[in-house]
Amino acid sequence: MSTTGTRSHQESVTVRASPEALYDLVSDITRTGEWSPVCTSCWWDEDVDTPGVGAWFTGHNELPDRTWETRSLVVAAERGHEFAWLVGGSYVRWGFSFTPTREGTRLTESWEFLDDGIAMFREKFGDRADLEIAERTEQALAGIPRTLAAIQQIAERGGTGAS
Repeated sequence: MSTTGTRSHQESVTVRASPEALYDLVSDITRTGEWSPVCTSCWWDEDVDTPGVGAWFTGHNELPDRTWETRSLVVAAERGHEFAWLVGGSYVRWGFSFTPTREGTRLTESWEFLDDGIAMFREKFGDRADLEIAERTEQALAGIPRTLAAIQQIAERGGTGAS
């Protein structure tokens, strides 16, 4: 898969669960480690209990060659419709959207490397920025289908905690 020039991507899967149940599942960021191939755990900052717009959370990420944490800002939190956040507040937008279907819900995960993120990588990595951006892009594109499959499996075995 070539990621040269790729700045956004989305994939979908149909899940036998309601949009509301799927929203409740993925907006519970404390469960992210159950489905993410990179983010092993998340927690709300400053005693936030609900995934409302404006809330911040921290994610702990692990790959074989590095471990890091990110802070993210919730920018969309509409139950049954969309849950999305910005890594670093403006660098990368990740989100889930939910579309009812006859079979359940079309769950779509989206990812977009934003201009501020590209600029931050250029400043941080200099001549290595393009390589680092391509590596992060490849990780995102490879992770999305794995994430969707894991969420589908959890939801369809009744692990949503709601219906």
